[in-house]
Amino acid sequence: MKIGIDLGGSHIAVGLTESNGNILSKKEVQILKEDEKNITDIIENYICTSVAEITEFNNVEEIGIAIPGTIGTSKVVKSVNLGLEDYDIVKELNKKINLPIKIKNDAKCAAIAENTYGSLKQYSNSVFLTLGTGIGGAVFFNNKLLSPDEVPGFEFGHMVIKQNGRLCKCGKRGCFEQYGSMRVFKERIIEELQLDPKIDGEELLKIVERKKNNTAIIDIIDEYTTDLSVGISNLINIFEPHAIGIGGSFVYFDHIFLPLLKDKLLNGNLLFNKREDIIINTATLGNDAGMIGATLI
Repeated sequence: MKIGIDLGGSHIAVGLTESNGNILSKKEVQILKEDEKNITDIIENYICTSVAEITEFNNVEEIGIAIPGTIGTSKVVKSVNLGLEDYDIVKELNKKINLPIKIKNDAKCAAIAENTYGSLKQYSNSVFLTLGTGIGGAVFFNNKLLSPDEVPGFEFGHMVIKQNGRLCKCGKRGCFEQYGSMRVFKERIIEELQLDPKIDGEELLKIVERKKNNTAIIDIIDEYTTDLSVGISNLINIFEPHAIGIGGSFVYFDHIFLPLLKDKLLNGNLLFNKREDIIINTATLGNDAGMIGATLI
């Protein structure tokens, strides 16, 4: 058995998995705004405590951690959504955890899981995106994960889709994740409806469904899917995938977004090579994809 950890921009999830990817147990904690000033302590304390609880009663071979940003073999080189830079997470955790620890970019982990067990397993050429706090991505060609030599690459969230657009945490303006991430969509809905900023995703979805005929909500959804279609069309034009997989919290809103998104891609004069249809599959492993994929690296 292995422990998979998904270290997201807004949460830490720890799970015990079998060799077939099945999750035997899982626990999760939210990362709050006030945690950011002590983020490394929060990460290390929660992971060490969780691992100790799991290994007390289970024989664990190793640990895999999915982390957003530019990830090296043992270090977080840079994670703008977590506010981390040059952080040797493996070294720090191994001071208290006597197990092999592997780390990889979270979107790559989720993509590996979906390519192995989930929504992309029947396609040899595919693009996978995670839409959550930010936007991550991965590309498979002939069932092989494409990776540059020195850095993870494929930072789809930081391709510029609007010149001189919104300022991104990375320091550039107009990045895709400033328009297509679920965080941005949720913030706009919360602002429009004057909701509690700490509202959970499930409750927010119920509110959006109840107010789906509200003109302001319709406009926000239309603008969001338009921006999303621009970013995704760029990826289709470059990689011409058989299918596109989308993970992250987007999966819970897919019935709201997907019909509009597909229509804009097919009929919005965005694609260089026109298509009659586009296969877009939401992650069948849901938000567990990163955790499961971390055990496969």
